[in-house]
Formats: sequence, structure tokens, C-alpha cells
Amino acid sequence: MAAQNIERIDVNSEQALGTWTKKLNATPEQIRDAVAEVGDRSDDVELHLKGSRASTNSERVAAQTHGN
Repeated sequence: MAAQNIERIDVNSEQALGTWTKKLNATPEQIRDAVAEVGDRSDDVELHLKGSRASTNSERVAAQTHGN
């Protein structure tokens, strides 16, 4: 199997974080939270962010209300 160039997000580097906030159209906090949830692979973080944005506001409120 050929090695793939996997991009990783370094949340400890302000410069890297700034680059990823622009690439992923997210706040630094959203990126840090996503990395904490799914790891530092940029593809995984991007999918996580897209998935979290796919829910409606009412679904998010219901989840917070029910402690999910």
C-alpha cells in the first residue's frame, strides 16, 4: 500500500490554526473541539465539522436540553 500524504492539524500552532480556520471556514475553537473529538487528521476534522453543521438549530437545542 502506497503511503498517503495525510495532513494533520496542529492546534498548538497559531499559524497553522489560522490557516485551517480559513480552509475549513471554522473558528479556532471549533477546530480545537473537532480535533479533540476525532483526532488531528484534516479529512476527519473536515467531515466532523460538516456533520456538526448539518444538524438544525432545533436539533442542537434539543440535544443540549436532554444533555446529549
